Amino acid sequence: MTIDATRSLRTSTLGMALAGAWLMPQPARAQPDDADDAADQGAESLTVLGHHTGFQQKHPHLDRIMTRLVDTPQTVTEIPKQLLADQNSVSVLDALRSVPGISIAAGEGGQQGDNLSIRGFNAQNDFYRDGMLDFGSYYRDPFDLDTIEVLKGPSATLFGRGSTGGVINEVTRRAQASPVAAGTLSFGTDGTERLTLDVDRSSKALGGSAIRVNAMVHDAGISGIDVARTRRYGVAPSLAFGLDTATRLRIDYFRQQSYDTQSYGLPWLNGRPAPVQRSNFYGYPDDDYLRSIVNIGTVRVERDLGHAVTVHDQIRYSAFNIGQRAVEPEFLGYTGSTDIVPASLPLSSLQVSRNVLALSGPSTLLDNQLEAEARFATGTVRHAVLAGFEVQRQTSDITRYLYPQGKTSLLAPDLSTPFVYRSTIRSISGSVSNDTAPYVNDTVSIGRFLQLLGGWRWDHYATEYKQIVAPAISVTRVDDHPSYRGAVVLKPAESGSVYFNYGSSFDPSGEAIALTAATARVAPQTSTTYEVGTKWDLGRLSLAGALYQIQMANVRETDPTDATRTILAGNYRSRGVELSLSGHLTRYWEVFGGYGYDDVIVVSSPNRLELHNAPPNAPKHTLALWSEYLFPALRLTLGAGVNYTSSRTASSLPVSGTTIIERAPGATTLQLMAKYRIDRHLTAQVNVTNVSDVTTYAALHPTHIVIGPARAALVSLSASY
Repeated sequence: MTIDATRSLRTSTLGMALAGAWLMPQPARAQPDDADDAADQGAESLTVLGHHTGFQQKHPHLDRIMTRLVDTPQTVTEIPKQLLADQNSVSVLDALRSVPGISIAAGEGGQQGDNLSIRGFNAQNDFYRDGMLDFGSYYRDPFDLDTIEVLKGPSATLFGRGSTGGVINEVTRRAQASPVAAGTLSFGTDGTERLTLDVDRSSKALGGSAIRVNAMVHDAGISGIDVARTRRYGVAPSLAFGLDTATRLRIDYFRQQSYDTQSYGLPWLNGRPAPVQRSNFYGYPDDDYLRSIVNIGTVRVERDLGHAVTVHDQIRYSAFNIGQRAVEPEFLGYTGSTDIVPASLPLSSLQVSRNVLALSGPSTLLDNQLEAEARFATGTVRHAVLAGFEVQRQTSDITRYLYPQGKTSLLAPDLSTPFVYRSTIRSISGSVSNDTAPYVNDTVSIGRFLQLLGGWRWDHYATEYKQIVAPAISVTRVDDHPSYRGAVVLKPAESGSVYFNYGSSFDPSGEAIALTAATARVAPQTSTTYEVGTKWDLGRLSLAGALYQIQMANVRETDPTDATRTILAGNYRSRGVELSLSGHLTRYWEVFGGYGYDDVIVVSSPNRLELHNAPPNAPKHTLALWSEYLFPALRLTLGAGVNYTSSRTASSLPVSGTTIIERAPGATTLQLMAKYRIDRHLTAQVNVTNVSDVTTYAALHPTHIVIGPARAALVSLSASY
């Protein structure tokens, strides 16, 4: 197995430090990841006809984490590529359900696409792709991903603004020296037709060059949901030059284009999901759509300066185009308040308003990161330093449209009603955000039993926002804000650690590339995290546990005395416990997952009705567990998984004029998998999701609930040469 040179340098240098031979000469590239990984790959219990499985991760893929995972003073979950394949994940959100502490939310306004909360705090703007911001309102497909990393807690010294609950880093498949030829063809009972391809070829020319292409075509319905459908394709070529030299160049391109028939699910009815069939569709089948086109180009140059220093510069340009027309079902006009319906009215008499949401427009991101990694010693103290400078520019130009509202029956929506409405312009807005930030992080090793970590970043973040349709506005907000991190790691054994971590983060008003006259006047929301945890690698099994508290101060709130003003007066607090495990319990039994407990409440607010309520999309309990057992003689692997999310709210405020808070009940789902190795190259696999066919609420919004899929089966044939 080959790996990229940067990671090779990092892991080999770490191994030298642990052996007491700091800065000894090493080659620029190494074939095995490390001795432990090589031993794992050769273990009989992990190999059937050349097929290697493995959920345990020992080293982070993110360059900025310069220690092993067991020594990293932060909760980090890596969803490995083998788990993505075994669960047959067809979206990044599907994959993230394997991580405790994550709850899926519905998109809002121009912010369509993947939306979620981590430890009770929204993380829609905290997606990263190979360490660079993946800002785009689209639903991500994992066809070109090697793994997905979830870093819990504020990580502003590594990533900048946001990251209150954590960040998601997508690690892409890169061109490499080892050849790859793989593909998977899938068909599902929900109408899924899916094909993915992964091909890599290399050459000795130009100091070692390679090209890799990943591609995907996907067309699927949503089991149990009428009309809704997803259609997309993607291609991701990657070029690499100088793989065997001290200077390396990588050029990556990514394109994903989608055309979906979007379902906004069911309306709320007096604070609960409306008691109707989950298959109900309240939109216009032939006229609703969500279109997105994503283009991302990245160029990375890196240079080894001796054996202890690596410098790289990475520049990326991303362009996103979105177009949407979808129907949000809601109750209007019964008591003058949304969602409130007199209990005396029979369901058969209720009419749902078809609120048409429509928008279009492009967004762009130009991002450049210059970073240097250095390892050196000052006496008996060893340092692993990451220093960088980032310059970032984002733009967004969104036009929103207004349509008249129709109505249809709550119990039996009419899907034959033609869409005859003409639109008018609701708003035309344009915004630009610029961010410049120096940062430095240092991991100090004192002897074999103590590590200290310190980090600092300074962001100069400026946003300009204009709206040219009445009410026309032009506002600007500039924030200069530092972020800090400090940690202590105790090493009672080489394979274990106990740590304390402190971190800060901030959320500026223009974080989503938008402002209002009210939000432009207020400073950023600020957050701090305290986390105490322990991690252990017990052979091929990794265990981790953490206690934490996140405090978000200066939460933006509407002034109760003036609805046109936004003030910094709220305070949210999250306290929790997280337990996780990954790896082998026995030679043939493998597990991955964990449990998260999050007690998230509104501590202070100018609106007393919010006090002591949970913020939106913050379930108290989340459980995700996946287990597989390999029967070598039968060439058969059987797997099962369970996911549980407790009840959660769509808002911390009661519905207007009432004491009712919109709340969706919790749910438990079960998944099954059977995989048969036909020969060294072919594998047949069956996945069944939501085995018990329970009704789940996949994503919440204050005005609607997106329903989760019903039971479905997916049959796949995979080839690898």
